[in-house]
Amino acid sequence: MGEVRRDLRDLMRHPIIAAPMAGGVGGPALAAAVSRAGGLGFLAGGYQGAARLRAEITEVRAATDTFGVNLFVPGGFAADPAALKAYRERLVPEAERLGVEPGEPEGGDDDWDAKIADLLADPVPVVSFTFGCPSREVIEAFRERGTLVVVTVTTPEEARAVPAADALCVQGSEAGGHRGSFAGEEDLPAYGVRELVTAVRHATDIPLVAAGGLATGADVAEVLARGAIAAQAGTAFLRTPESGAPPAYKAALADARFATTAITRAFTGRPARGLVNRFMSEHGPHAPAAYPHVHHITAPLRRAAARRGEADVMALWAGKGHRLAAELPAAQVLEGLLPRPQ
Repeated sequence: MGEVRRDLRDLMRHPIIAAPMAGGVGGPALAAAVSRAGGLGFLAGGYQGAARLRAEITEVRAATDTFGVNLFVPGGFAADPAALKAYRERLVPEAERLGVEPGEPEGGDDDWDAKIADLLADPVPVVSFTFGCPSREVIEAFRERGTLVVVTVTTPEEARAVPAADALCVQGSEAGGHRGSFAGEEDLPAYGVRELVTAVRHATDIPLVAAGGLATGADVAEVLARGAIAAQAGTAFLRTPESGAPPAYKAALADARFATTAITRAFTGRPARGLVNRFMSEHGPHAPAAYPHVHHITAPLRRAAARRGEADVMALWAGKGHRLAAELPAAQVLEGLLPRPQ
């Protein structure tokens, strides 16, 4: 007889997932706090090598055995060297003011092969993928080892292209941070999360996790009623003490100066939603479509700005529900997200 396969619901008491937030924001402390409160916490594997990610896995395992790891799928951009050079030169005055130099416009695969090998050798409960779908062989290798596989999609067409998975993370346009689309193009249809859950539900029978601007229990109840098995929230957890967001970032979420969010390529070269600040307004229209090249150019500036507390130069990723992000422990934030129909 075949073994009955688990699904994500077997790992959670509550249908709440903490979104993987790269760059040090969603680290072991936040992942563990959410999982221990009955949700599912995620480590963000993007922007770090396999060795550092393994250290974070070891740290979170000391607190809980239920968590996930997110990986960025490499590829998808043919960078224009002239456009990258022009953007780097544009940022030189900004960098000089901060006492740094812009980084080099490097490509790279985010240590993809090493991370895959490491996670297959010592499996974790869940692995999710953003910016594309890995090969069927990679997906099946994880599933054979008992790891649940989640693929992020932003359109029904992407959902239909996933060869196999235990769940799809259906990311609406309201979501903070990078748009997890396969192609990274701004002219793709921008579905709101509620519309997208309904559309993808008709396109596939794979279980769905809804993501995008979900900030209240009523929001969660609505996407569950539309067919999602869980809701994923990131911005809601940004101001928690367990979040690794710098103080200036946390403060900006409640600052009247940063009242709106917008999609930009300014910081990484790939569309992402964040609080509108000076850097986004001044440089966003000039940023080329080149990821991770632009990310590497701006990384020294962003780090320097975080050290100095200059929110106007930081990548303040946030979803449309950012005004509801509360300065509370992660367990209390999760409690506030539990589905409560209006």
